[in-house]
Amino acid sequence: MFVFLVHHAEAVDPGVDASRPLSTRGVEQAAALAGRAQQRGVRPAVIWHSGKLRSRQTAEWFLRRCSPMAGFRAVRGLQPGDPPEWIHDALLLEDQDVLLVGHWPHLPKLAAKLGAPEELPVHGMMAFEREGATQFVFKWVERPPQVD
Repeated sequence: MFVFLVHHAEAVDPGVDASRPLSTRGVEQAAALAGRAQQRGVRPAVIWHSGKLRSRQTAEWFLRRCSPMAGFRAVRGLQPGDPPEWIHDALLLEDQDVLLVGHWPHLPKLAAKLGAPEELPVHGMMAFEREGATQFVFKWVERPPQVD
């Protein structure tokens, strides 16, 4: 079982739009990162996002590019201030590949709890594989794509 952590792509400033959709650059980032994930063979059975617009819009790119038939939903526990233990515990109950799209500072804390040897890059992605019932092993990292 694999877990993929994705920090949402660049969003517009809250002064521009309080709902904080992806910026033009953010749309390009999300599309490119999802394309890289597709090339790596990422095929999550479920895609969880925080429910915030920027998270959902980023997650939609992974749904389109990687796994159009995946379960897709907003999940409690992916908000910026949520304790990483909530999602960690939920992942222990999963037996299918899960892709999570969320926020700072929650995702770096979750990545560390899963055993990341480095911090999750802003607008980037990390992969972990569960070994046994409770152990996660870091597999790879994707830095955010360079877009203009």
